Amino acid sequence: MHNELMLSVSGARGILGWGMNPEVAARFTAAFGRIIDGGTVVVGRDSRPSGPILADAVFSALRFQGIDVVDLGLAATPTVEIMVPELGASGGIIITASHNGPEWNALKFLGSSGEFLGVDEIAELKRLALGEGQVFLEPGRYGALSTHSGADGIHIGKILDLERIDADVISRAAFTAVIDCVNGAGSRIVPLLLGRLGVSVEELHTDPASPFPHDPEPRPANLVELAETVKSRRANIGFACDPDADRLVLVDSGGNVCSEELTLAVAAEYVLRGERGPVAVNLSTTRIIDELGRRHGVPVHRSMVGEANVIAVMKEKGAVVGGEGNGGVIYPAIHYGRDAMVGIALVLQALAEEGISLREMVSDFPGYVMVKQKYPFDGDWEAVENDLRKHFRGNMNGIDGIRIDMAEGWIHVRRSNTEPVVRIITEAGTGEDASRMVEKAASILKMHDK
Repeated sequence: MHNELMLSVSGARGILGWGMNPEVAARFTAAFGRIIDGGTVVVGRDSRPSGPILADAVFSALRFQGIDVVDLGLAATPTVEIMVPELGASGGIIITASHNGPEWNALKFLGSSGEFLGVDEIAELKRLALGEGQVFLEPGRYGALSTHSGADGIHIGKILDLERIDADVISRAAFTAVIDCVNGAGSRIVPLLLGRLGVSVEELHTDPASPFPHDPEPRPANLVELAETVKSRRANIGFACDPDADRLVLVDSGGNVCSEELTLAVAAEYVLRGERGPVAVNLSTTRIIDELGRRHGVPVHRSMVGEANVIAVMKEKGAVVGGEGNGGVIYPAIHYGRDAMVGIALVLQALAEEGISLREMVSDFPGYVMVKQKYPFDGDWEAVENDLRKHFRGNMNGIDGIRIDMAEGWIHVRRSNTEPVVRIITEAGTGEDASRMVEKAASILKMHDK
């Protein structure tokens, strides 16, 4: 279990079999039950086939400890986050491996606020779940199991109630959209939301019974069909989300898939036009956000990668918007969590109010190019960091791997929270310069790997 399971603020994640199975799910759920100490837990899952099986283990582990369970069934991660405080629950569990393929699954743990557990709570969860002691205690009572079918409607209602969202303005713009929900948890809520916003929708891959029709990470290489459909149908915009619908990627009317980094940029630009305040993002997020901060005269703060880490900085600094450059928009006016549906509403509102196209909006941003690669690595990490410092000269941030900022661009090299790899992210004025930095960092990794 120690070798096969990845545990971080992003949850307990593993490949099905030795890494993630009903026993692992039950132990971690029981440990979570010990931490929250009773009450009610809200549970939701994405559409991967292992979800219902792991859900049974989660339900049993919670109920055995006298904890009541509210099962949302198929539900987006942000929907579960919203429903935890909505129902006054003690916590929540989301059964999803996010962008990973169907051979993976995971448990994401939420506290009573509907936010991910922090570093200290995850450490306690790990101690209990992987320790030698008894994780199941003698029950004083058995918890009840109930279902809730209205979560999507509640989530949509809260989006429509936002002060910055005007459904009538969006509806009058008469947008047409194509969506690719990779047959995941967004397959029901995304079409429903767009319908409430008066958007004409063509659906690609919105059948949760058939996950996943292509690599589920919403990156340009995986969205060729969506791009071609947007262009051929002459739609105004395309939306793609990952299996648990907390990440959003945009396609313009010409069929060009925007970098996932631009989702947060578009949303943040709109928010900052009407709300003056700090922005918080992680170390791997585009410099465009820094440019927007300067444009609007507000500070930009950076955190370690991971939603919980970004949220902690957002709260500390009083950020009005934030998120991660992987397409994760966090808008605290509704809740502290990455939310593809909130991202959709903010993007459409921005375009409707400005009366411009997505292509016109993103053309106003600086033309940076980002390159992201990942590599297996099981070597001398300290030696890697030392060599990176020697080769790349600039301002260094070592809170999460190492990020080095230079005049011509930046590089961030870190161990992943969600896969057994090292991620290399670079950004520069040209793709050639960004790729050159990746190649150098990769050669350093190779030199020090076992």
